[in-house]
This record gives sequence, structure tokens and C-alpha cells, in this order.
Amino acid sequence: MNMTVFETEEDMIVVDAGLMFPEETMLGVDYVIPDYTYILERREKLRAIVVTHGHEDHTGALPFIMRDLGGAVPIIGTGLTIGLIKEKIREFNLKHLTYKIVKPRDIVSLGCFNVEFIHVTHSIADGVGLGISTPLGNVVHTGDFKLDFTPVDGELLDYSKFSEYGEKGTLLLLSDSTNAEKAGITPSEKEVKRAFEYNFARAKGRIIIATFASNIHRIQQAIDVAVELGKKVVLCGRSVISNARIAADLGYLRFPGNKWYKVEQINSMEPDEVVIITTGSQGEPMSVLTRISMNEHKHIKVASGDTVIISARAIPGNERAVGKIINHLFKRGANVIYDKISDVHVSGHASKDELRLMLNLIKPKYFIPVHGEYRQLVYHAKLASDQNIPNENIFVMQDGEVLEITPECALKQGTVPAGRVYIDGKGLVDRDNVILRDRKRLAQDGFVIVLISVSKDGGQLLSEPEIISKGFSFENSRRDVISEAKKIIITTFENLDRDIIKDTSAMQAKVLSTLKKYIRSTTQKSPLIMPIIVEV
Repeated sequence: MNMTVFETEEDMIVVDAGLMFPEETMLGVDYVIPDYTYILERREKLRAIVVTHGHEDHTGALPFIMRDLGGAVPIIGTGLTIGLIKEKIREFNLKHLTYKIVKPRDIVSLGCFNVEFIHVTHSIADGVGLGISTPLGNVVHTGDFKLDFTPVDGELLDYSKFSEYGEKGTLLLLSDSTNAEKAGITPSEKEVKRAFEYNFARAKGRIIIATFASNIHRIQQAIDVAVELGKKVVLCGRSVISNARIAADLGYLRFPGNKWYKVEQINSMEPDEVVIITTGSQGEPMSVLTRISMNEHKHIKVASGDTVIISARAIPGNERAVGKIINHLFKRGANVIYDKISDVHVSGHASKDELRLMLNLIKPKYFIPVHGEYRQLVYHAKLASDQNIPNENIFVMQDGEVLEITPECALKQGTVPAGRVYIDGKGLVDRDNVILRDRKRLAQDGFVIVLISVSKDGGQLLSEPEIISKGFSFENSRRDVISEAKKIIITTFENLDRDIIKDTSAMQAKVLSTLKKYIRSTTQKSPLIMPIIVEV
């Protein structure tokens, strides 16, 4: 859910607007975006949303915030980043949006901010860091990065530009903390190609590769190795096909010759000549790889001897889902290769030695570690302290916290509204966890519906109440619990005040209160109770 606001008295810019994928406890939630109420309340100051790269944890909230802003501000990013964003926003049918495509070293003026785009290497092409000049001094935001000395596209991180900000003085550095716990240097993306070459050459049947749809470099290397070995490439899955077409149209992805085949052609090919590139590396329930593992895919059936390569690391929280897929694939006879047993994945984020180098290049006065879990921010803060940045100038921030910088000092100054917004489909589910809490209750204790028929004129019971339960059983405690519950409802109606009899909602509330206490004391459960009163 990466999203950072830079604000002065007159102007404001937003860097990134991402999402996160749901945890197991987020029942029925498709994904989660940040609460951007603070931005909407100050929309007259907002000059642009600047996006560092095309991963969904930096772009996924854009359709929602742009819908609420009415498209009033531009989205600024590099060519591939904007291409991926446009495709995502197209699904939401948002029109009249303004995009500005930039190249590394371009400078854009946004109110009192001048934003320079600095090329970085990451697990997606066209990533940038930002050099932001402000009335008080320069701010550097690295975006997601690592120091890859042999990048797939040959484009190195712009060391000289980062060093330039260090030479002319930087007020504040915000730097990627994702791998702050890891010693050394993150391996080059080209290490994955070597692993592909080794595993492709030894595979006997079909090869299926699952990776992130936005990892264009990874897809490119799989294509290159397949072509070198005379194999045919099949892209399968809406997102991977869409992203590959965008990247190919923009010149970021190359298909040598006529090597892109459709999934419908698979059964006419020999198994040992097919390489399938697809999605599902995180165990997503409806992804292609999940359906393949459950033998539910229309065209792809795993056979004994097939090789499945999961070229990604499980995002924290997804380990169990990924493990289940691996187990199912093994049961179907596949040889499954994943990051714990082969170098088929490398991180796109800088490890400790690279983070130290960035700190030494920039030499900031103040430092904020960003992009990582809280423990990773703490480890990055310790690295900064070891590089002689005073502890009082290092700020480990939590969502919603404000760092105010003046000519004299920098201090945390309270908080602004922040948090999580749960998304179900294309609609907002819940800002206050109310619906999610109800879903958890339903999952844990089930629900009880009470149907009560009463007379219109006097509120008298016309028949015995009917009780329907789902996911909750009265029989688990005592056989007579349900009949006792009916008696309690009848007694409750017999003792209702005249004022309550005239008010259906008041009668419902009284039944709910009485029945809730009884069920709780009798069964030790708290199902969701829904009294329905019908006047006849």
C-alpha cells in the first residue's frame, strides 16, 4: 500500500498509490488499499501523483483515488509504468484522465516542487527514484531498487545522478527497506537466466513457469532461453498476456520470430517443445497455476514428467497457499522447482551493503526508511545510524504519522487519518472493519434468522416463531434449546410495552437482545442474529 505525501503550505504531491493482497483473515476481500481521505480533503493543493514503477503495490489504488478525484490531477511516470496503469484504469472505465510520460533525468515542475526522475534497477523495467527539490532543500526518494551490475536491459542504476544529490546536499532521504535484514548484495536478475538454462535443458516434458505478470525482465529471460532451445512459448493468463502485449508494443519485451503461441494450440504440440508462462506464483485462488494444480484448467493438464517452475518468492502470508499448490503439483507427477531448491528467483530489492552505499552516496541530513515491514524499517534505521547519521535525525514512521521539517529541525507532528480500505470487486467494502467483523463472526459462529408473524393492529403473535440457522447448530448443546428459544421469544412478546408494539424496529431490537443473551449463556457462541418481523 505504498503511498507518500509531500506537502507545503501551498502545494502537495503524492508518490505512488499501491495496494496489498489480503491476508487469510480478510474474508472475501480481493485486495486492500490505503485510506486516502487526507488527500481528498486537500485536493485543491494536489499537483500530481508521481509513480516510481509499475508494480501493483505502487499503482493498484490509482483507479479508486482517480475516480474520487474526478481525474483532476495528472499521473506522471515512465513509459512502461504509464502503459500498465492505463490498462488497469481501462478496466474501471475511467475517462478524461491526464498522463505525463517522462524519461530518466527529466525534470517536472509541480507547484513549488521540481521532481527529477532517476533511473534505478529493480525487478520491473523502467523503475525510477526521485530527486525532489523543495523550498527547504532536496529530498531523494529511491523507489524500489537494487544495485544490479548486469541488468537484463543493460540499463544501470544512475549512480552519478544519486551521487550528484549527495554532492549538492540532500535534506531528506527515503530509501527502500525491503531487504534491510539481509547481509551482502542481492544477486543480479541474470542469475535467474542461468537457473532457467539449467532446468530447461533437463526437463523431459512441458515446462510451466509461474511468475508475476509485471516482471517483464523475468518473462523476457524465459522467452530467450526457450527460443535458444528451440521451444515454443505460450503465454497463459489475462494479466500476463495483457502486460506482455503492452511491454512488447512499447519495446520493453521482444519475441524473436513467431514464437508466441495461444493456449488453445498446446494439445497440437509435443510436450517437450512447450514452455508455458503464466501467473499464480502467490497461490491466488483463481489463478492459472492454482487451476492447473487442481486439474481444473480447460487446456492445461499436468502430466507425469512435466516441470513446473515457480519463479517468485511467496509474499509473507501467502506461504500456506503456495505450499498447497506445490503439494498438489507433486501429487500429479510434476517436478516442481521453487526458490528454496533452485535459484529460479532473485529479489528486486537492495540488501544491506547496497543500502549502505546509497546512504553514503546521498549523505542526507534526515533519513526515513520506507517500503518494508516495521522490523525492516528498524534494521534500515540501524544501518543509517552506523553510517553516522545522528539517531535524532532518523525517523521510523508508521502509516499516518507526519514528519514536519522546518529550517531549524525535523520533528514528528501527530498523525492524519490513515489505515486500510478493503476492496471487494471494484467497490469499496469497508473503511471501519464493520463488514469484515461481520464476516468473521459468520465464519466462526454462523447466523440465526428468526421469522415472527404479528398482527398489524395489536402486535400479537399469529404463530409460533420459526428459527433458521446456518453455520450454527442449537443441537450441539441441548436438544431442547431451540424449543426453549421459541418460548423465550413468545414470553418476550407477551411482556412488550404498548409503545414498543407500535414500533417494528423496537420489537426487533428487543428480540435480538433477549435471544442473544440466551444463546450466549447456553451455547457459549455468538452467532449473528437477524429477527425478521412480518406484519399480517
